[in-house]
Amino acid sequence: MDSAALRADNAPRDLGSRRGTNQSGMRDYNERLVLSLVRQHGALAKTDIARITGLSAQTISVIMRELEGEELLLRGEPIRGKVGQPSVPMSLNPEGAFFLGLKIGRRSADLVLIDFCGAIRGMAHSTYAYPEARATLAFARSGIADLLGRLDATQRRRVAGLGIAMPFELWNWADAVGAPRSVMDEWRSIDIRAALSAELPFPVYLQNDATAACGAELVFGQTGDFRNFVYFYVGAFIGGGVVLEGALYAGPTGNAGALGSMPVPDASGRPVQLIDIASIAVLERALISARRDGGILWTSPEEWGDLSPHLDTWIDTAAAGLAYAIVASSAVIDFEAAVIDGWMPSGVRSKLVEAVALKLRQFDIEGLELPVVREGTVGIHARALGGASLPLSDRFLIGQIAMTRGS
Repeated sequence: MDSAALRADNAPRDLGSRRGTNQSGMRDYNERLVLSLVRQHGALAKTDIARITGLSAQTISVIMRELEGEELLLRGEPIRGKVGQPSVPMSLNPEGAFFLGLKIGRRSADLVLIDFCGAIRGMAHSTYAYPEARATLAFARSGIADLLGRLDATQRRRVAGLGIAMPFELWNWADAVGAPRSVMDEWRSIDIRAALSAELPFPVYLQNDATAACGAELVFGQTGDFRNFVYFYVGAFIGGGVVLEGALYAGPTGNAGALGSMPVPDASGRPVQLIDIASIAVLERALISARRDGGILWTSPEEWGDLSPHLDTWIDTAAAGLAYAIVASSAVIDFEAAVIDGWMPSGVRSKLVEAVALKLRQFDIEGLELPVVREGTVGIHARALGGASLPLSDRFLIGQIAMTRGS
């Protein structure tokens, strides 16, 4: 996030329908609106916010004074040289609030602690052959205790929540992850959100892992002016999310953007699901079949080393499936962009995005306006950061993310 002071030649873009209201009783919404704007654009002065929102200067002054009093905003150095009073930019206070994010994946679990600006203050990581419910709950408990122990008393009081990002109905993935069905069935009886909510002094939230990753791109990423985009997160199994008018659309059950289930043709033209050809688990199986180490995919996401020719084959196949999914999605919603991120080195992500762009040229797109294909900007920790973004969005921003909240 750009924290530089606003300049005249770099004015923030309008938020469209996100206008404020000067009516009494709406201060909570207006405070969220101000925090959302400062998060999106960096430091802003009162006059800038008043111009964007349509709120009166008096209303903005009251809001920003209260947010500064709550230590959510920091006052910057006055900018002089213009007619009238100096402009005083206000920025987010990193110490204003803290959030925990827990990602439960098919091959690994991550726990992060972030500050109000989204910077990672601490992290714990665990890899496994498949996720066991009791072991994962133990990892979460010990990790949370450790991360909270790194904070002083004031900081601990400012922890605003824990967000859990995990596949829904994880017990159905026994065959896909190669786990004993009895082990995966334990997820039916263990409600990890409820268990942690009963032990923690702050709210606990839950969201599908790929949808949460999309939320991380929306809250912490650099999506520019794109307010409508389809998002793909390539993990052990590929998933995705949908952003409409600047907000994450999760649907009535939280499963909108289940792009891994989208039917696409395989190399022979037979219909399969995107998850069957564009998931990292497919690459792992190819490596294991060639008697090469597939574990590096999960233990070293920043650097996989030389995995050719298997990596090249996987990129080509995955790109074909992604291109098909992008075209199909664009026939339903007029997306401005298709964003691709994943649990992979940035160089691999770049090659995958380039391959998708090339595959798109092979389609008959008459009647369609294809979106721009872009790399995600959050990276390997998108799902864990997406979990942390759930309490951040629920408590401090204008409805960007839908989630299920614990008591």
